[in-house]
Amino acid sequence: MHIYEYPTQEQWAEIVRRPEQDAAHLNATVAAVLARVRTEGDAAVRDYELQFDHVQLESLAVTEAEIDAAEALVSDELRRSLQLAHQNIATFHAAQRFEGVQVEVQPGVTCWQKSVPIERVGLYIPGGTAPLFSTVLMLATPARIAGCSEIVLCTPPARDGSVNPAILVAARIAGVSRIYKIGGVQAIGAMAYGTESVPKVSKIFGPGNQYVMCAKQQVALGDVAIDMPAGPSEVEVLADGSARPDFVAADLLSQAEHGADSQVLLITTTPALIGQVQTEVQRLLAQLPRAELAAKSLENSRLVLVRDMDEALRMTNHYAPEHLIIETDDAAQLAMRVVNAGSVFIGHFTPESAGDYASGTNHTLPTKGYAKAYSGVNLDSFNRKITFQQISHEGINAIGPAVECMAANEQLEAHRVAMAIRRQAVQEIHELEKE
Repeated sequence: MHIYEYPTQEQWAEIVRRPEQDAAHLNATVAAVLARVRTEGDAAVRDYELQFDHVQLESLAVTEAEIDAAEALVSDELRRSLQLAHQNIATFHAAQRFEGVQVEVQPGVTCWQKSVPIERVGLYIPGGTAPLFSTVLMLATPARIAGCSEIVLCTPPARDGSVNPAILVAARIAGVSRIYKIGGVQAIGAMAYGTESVPKVSKIFGPGNQYVMCAKQQVALGDVAIDMPAGPSEVEVLADGSARPDFVAADLLSQAEHGADSQVLLITTTPALIGQVQTEVQRLLAQLPRAELAAKSLENSRLVLVRDMDEALRMTNHYAPEHLIIETDDAAQLAMRVVNAGSVFIGHFTPESAGDYASGTNHTLPTKGYAKAYSGVNLDSFNRKITFQQISHEGINAIGPAVECMAANEQLEAHRVAMAIRRQAVQEIHELEKE
């Protein structure tokens, strides 16, 4: 782990730099896969499943019988945990429902918004070494609450053609409509373009490796919307002398174990904490099943000693972390000063893993500094807001002259005429009423 003691402003860019990727090679590889899926549909998807997931599939769809069988493979404890998490996620997201208000901006000119669910959404759920059944709940639960009529889920199968049973049970709990055994770029292409088996969706959600994220960005250029641009996962811990080194180390490792390209960052005002955290990281790392991945991730990580909390917060807001854990005595006060972060975890007993699973907040969050401009997934992510306006005779008189003036000055004559003839009609109607 790289250590920076009292870094200068010039060193900040190096501290907040994310791991680099070979974008040119990535883009070309992904584009080729997407092109085949677009033109060849299911046949291309099956070929890529054989090539990448090493499985020969007769059918891409998961059957109800497979979901029933998965129920028996999930422990009662895990099922209860999934149901608790689902309940908390549902409660938090249901509170985000939008209530439109009609506003009379001028006499006779009324405007309002209506929130309308996206009809068909696609969810991508990674499998492999860490099947993210928690992400099923995070995405399908708000989609169902929003009122999406169809929720399509793609996830990579194992070599025997099965899907992780916890993913299937979570999908049933959260109300997923259709599930397909498709992974990687081919899954994104299938949902973006539609195939003989997979319906085309209007928006794609979900995390994935660099190929999946690149595919999402490519299809978003003209075929489908996506939740947000994203890169590898990341966490920042902001700590002072009151922090427990083992808490901090565990929080750093909980992100590091996601993958070799994950990044963790500690910013502290306490010199002794850095050495203590290093010791605890090594102790805990030796106990992790994914120690090799986590150790690789630590190569991208930084331990930073700053002079005071003002500097720590400036660096934090500059970094704009996906996850920010504040482990200080005055954590609640410091949290009020955070303006760039995906999700904030306040206090010594609020680990990032709580938000990953069961506190109720969403764990699909902007990475790579996108928290400066993007929100994490929320109920609004699954809705569109349509604006309405209605204008009476009185309203035509109130705003008509301004509309005509502005249209004329933009040299858009048809715009001006569309209002002018209505103003004339209103005048004629009023004159008839006087007779």
